[in-house]
Amino acid sequence: MSTPTSGSRAEAPAAKPTDAEWPLWEIFVRSHTGIAHRHVGSLHAPDAESAIRNARDVYTRRGEGLSIWVVPTSEISASDPEAKGPLYDPANDKPYRHPSFYDIPEGAGPM
Repeated sequence: MSTPTSGSRAEAPAAKPTDAEWPLWEIFVRSHTGIAHRHVGSLHAPDAESAIRNARDVYTRRGEGLSIWVVPTSEISASDPEAKGPLYDPANDKPYRHPSFYDIPEGAGPM
């Protein structure tokens, strides 16, 4: 067994990562009354399993959640809001996609 000499230094423990160093996750929750997941917020976590546990504690404290999805923010791709014209214009020349001109029978109920 060797003893440290006066000039040697003990190794410092590895620094624990802070929340800002962990990846950011987007959180989606499906409620008991809904059929779709809804974006409820975001949080930092080291991995998906931790993100789900943390999301459960933060966003479903009262048991209102039925299912939780977590998605790394870095994996989300989005369209540019400034490019909405070129993105959506091709659909505007197809009136059949907008059924506003159809007659709805009275017995059909709310649509």
